[in-house]
Order: sequence, then structure tokens, then C-alpha cells
Amino acid sequence: MLKRLQRKTLIPAQIAGYAATLLVGAAIVMLACQLYADLRPLLTQQTDVFRGHAITLSKNVGALQSFNKRGIYFTDKEIAELEAQPFVAQVARFTSSAFHSKASITFGGQGLYTDLFFEGVPDRYIDVSSDDWRWDSTSNFLPVIVPEDYLSLYNFGFAESQALPVLSKGTIEQVVFTVTLDGNGHSRSFRSRIVGFSGKINTILAPEEFLAWANREFGSDETNPPSRLLVELADASDERIPRFMEEHNYNIKQDELESSKMVFFFRAAMAFLLAVALIIIALSVAFIIMSLNVIVQKNHDLFRNLHDIGYSPQQIARYYRRTVGIITAADMALATVAALILRGVYVGKLSTMFTIEGSVWPIVIAAAVLTAALIIIYNYIILKTIRTTVEA
Repeated sequence: MLKRLQRKTLIPAQIAGYAATLLVGAAIVMLACQLYADLRPLLTQQTDVFRGHAITLSKNVGALQSFNKRGIYFTDKEIAELEAQPFVAQVARFTSSAFHSKASITFGGQGLYTDLFFEGVPDRYIDVSSDDWRWDSTSNFLPVIVPEDYLSLYNFGFAESQALPVLSKGTIEQVVFTVTLDGNGHSRSFRSRIVGFSGKINTILAPEEFLAWANREFGSDETNPPSRLLVELADASDERIPRFMEEHNYNIKQDELESSKMVFFFRAAMAFLLAVALIIIALSVAFIIMSLNVIVQKNHDLFRNLHDIGYSPQQIARYYRRTVGIITAADMALATVAALILRGVYVGKLSTMFTIEGSVWPIVIAAAVLTAALIIIYNYIILKTIRTTVEA
């Protein structure tokens, strides 16, 4: 009897409006949580320490540095400040050659030579694997690594304009030339060969052990501080990185921070999407609360009479609690199914480019949390509203 009376008080259009808005909002929230969980590893995790996790850092060269080179070097204080940043895992210094060097080769009966410079970095940052990349003081062979860009400039620029043959990496690596070092009143020559091409480090590399020895033997006693640093990042997606670099007038290649910018915009888009979804859910909650208030006001006398003949506020509220709870749980189930279907669509599209290995737990957890939170809120509000009405 009581249920039959209370069923007549419900307004189907209001219930349908609540169900529709909740379904849309909940599905967007679940999908946003799942999308963030699926795509975040693609933007923040890399397999190579140099792919987005380490950057080459230097200072911007202004007009004053043309007359005073000291401004291009990093001081110990600046390096210590950089190492103290929460987004920095480790800082390595470029070792520069402090001596004169030249490379020479005999080709077609003619001797060709050019001046050279060398730099060194710790081996863990070098993206070239070669058994010849080693040196000790007893060795007369000097391995060298050059940037891939150098070969591209020759093949597609210089060789094209001078009608010269293009060269492959394998051909270049077979060419043996002589490197001669001069300084401190003596010189020494080494057999040398390019043992690899770096796609990440834009300089001519020699082993650090060689540079340390050669700087002592042929360089000056005064060593300059580093003008370039390798900065290994703890999280390449940290949005504080571009701001720090700009504030300190540090120069980096723009593409080295692409992952940071990408993740920043990705997070902003996810936050905006989540905010819109939560607003929709909040509107649906406000809608059902207003509908319940309308029902209570229109049936004020009915609820008072039910209370007067012995029904408690809990008994009167039970039907509305159960009805709203069932509609909410059913809506959440439908929203979960919709989110899973949409996830299958975007995973199918992205699987051709990326490997997405995430589980669907974010959708399940979001559905469970939303369902529990909304039912608890509704139970409290419905009981409070009816108790206030019948006991007034």
C-alpha cells in the first residue's frame, strides 16, 4: 500500500532527465580516468636514457659573450643549483679538448687535412654501440663518433652541389685517417677511424679517458669550466623544466622538451574534460535533489499523514532511497559498458602506433567510487528532507 502511494508521487520525466545526465557525466569521468592511465606511460616512460630523459644544456650566447667568453661557462654554483632541482636526476659535464688537433688523409696521391676538436661524455649517454669504442695510454688507435647530421649534410648538401659521390655509414667507417695532436712543445699522431654515428649528441666525440690524458699532455694547465652539460631528467614531462630553463636563460634544443610540452597539454586537456564531466554529474545531482524537494512539497500532507499513523521517516524514505539507488547503480553500469566500448575504439586506433598494456581497473574503480559516493549522499539528503518535513 505504502509503495503504491509513493510510486504515484514520482515524476517520470524528472527521473529520465536525471538518468540521462548522470549517464553522460559518469561515462566521461570513467573514460577520462582510463585514457589518462593508458596514455601517460607513452608520454613519460622511455627505454633509452637519452630519449626525452636527458638534454644537452648550454647558455644563450649574447652580444657580451662575443667579447668575454667567460659568460658561456657554467659555474660550480650554477651546476649545484641545477642538481638540486627536483626534476633533475643527474648532471654530467662535457669534457672539451684543450689542445690543437688536426686530421689528415692521403687520397688520390694528394694529402688532405682539416683542423678538429673533440669532446667527451660518459659512455652511458652515448647512443652508439661499438667494440672499438675504447682507449688506453698504450693504444695508438683513436676511435671517433660523429653526429649523423654531419653525414646528411655531406650527402644531401655538399656532395650534391659539388657532383661528388654520396657515402654510406659503412663506407665512412672503413676509412682510416691520422689525427695529430700539438701542444706544450711536442706532438703525437694516432691512427683513427669513425666507429659510429650519434643521433643524439651533436659533437665530435672521443673517449673521456683519451681527452683526460691528452689535456694533461698537450693542453694548458688552466682548464675551463664546462660550457655544455648533459642533464638527465627524473621526469621529462615535468612542466617546471621549460620555466626553469627560460628563467636562467639556458639554451636547449626545442625538440628535447617536446615530451614535457606534450604531457603538459595532455594533462590540461584531461583536467578540462574531467572538470566538464564532474559539472555534468553535479548538475544531475542537483536535478534529482530539486526533483525530490518538489515531490516532498507537493505531497507534504501525505507524508505528514503517514507519519501520524505510525510510519517513521526511515520507512517513508526507504522507497525513494531504493528507487534513486537502483537508478544510480543501473546508470553506472551502463556508463561502465559505454566507457569500455569507447576504450576499445581508441585502443584499436592507437594500437597501430603504440603498445597499450594498461588494464581497465581505472574504469571499474571510478564507477565504484562514484556509485558509493552518490548513494551515500542521496540516502542522507532524502532522509533529512523527509524527517524535516514530517517533524516540522
